[in-house]
Amino acid sequence: MSPRRSWVPAALAAALVAACGGGDKVEGPPPPAPDQIRLTSSAFAPGESIPERFTCDGDDVSPPLEWSGVPEEARSLALLVEDPDAPGGTFVHWTVYAIAPSTTGLRQGEVPADAREGENSFGKSGYRGPCPPEGDNPHRYQFILYALRAAPDLDAGAAPDDVRAAVADGAIARGELTGRFRR
Repeated sequence: MSPRRSWVPAALAAALVAACGGGDKVEGPPPPAPDQIRLTSSAFAPGESIPERFTCDGDDVSPPLEWSGVPEEARSLALLVEDPDAPGGTFVHWTVYAIAPSTTGLRQGEVPADAREGENSFGKSGYRGPCPPEGDNPHRYQFILYALRAAPDLDAGAAPDDVRAAVADGAIARGELTGRFRR
C-alpha cells in the first residue's frame, strides 16, 4: 500500500469513532426495582415512534416527561435513557440524578435546577437523542425513572456504569417508557 493510501483506513476509523461517540457503553439490563412509577410523555405513547425533534436528526432536545407513583420514602430520583439495541452493548443517551423526589416531570429540554447530568455514550454530559445507524431496524429507547432511598454520591459528569451502580444500590421503585426510532 502506498504511503498516501495507508492513512485512508485510519482516517475512516477515526471518523466512525467520532460520529458514534467515544464514551462508555454499558452491559446488561438496567437495574431492577419494583415497577410502581407511571412514566409518560405527551410527545409519544409507549412503544410508538419518538418524534424527530427529540433525535439527532432534529433539535436533539429531551422530550417532555411526566410521572406519578413515586413512593413517599424516596429521597431522590434518577433518570436513565438507554438504547439496548445498539451494536456492541447498551448505548446510554442520558443520565440525570439527584432529582428532587417532589418533581413530577420535566419539560422539553429541561434539567431540574439541582440535578446532575452524567456522561453519555457519546462521551459528553447531557442529553443526546436517538441516533441509530441509518438503515437499521427501529431501535428501542428506554426512559427509566428510579426512586432512590438516597441521593447518589456522584459528581456531575459521572460515567454511565457509575450512575447505574449507584441506582442499583439505592433503587426502591421504577417506571419505564419505551419509544422507538429509525433513520
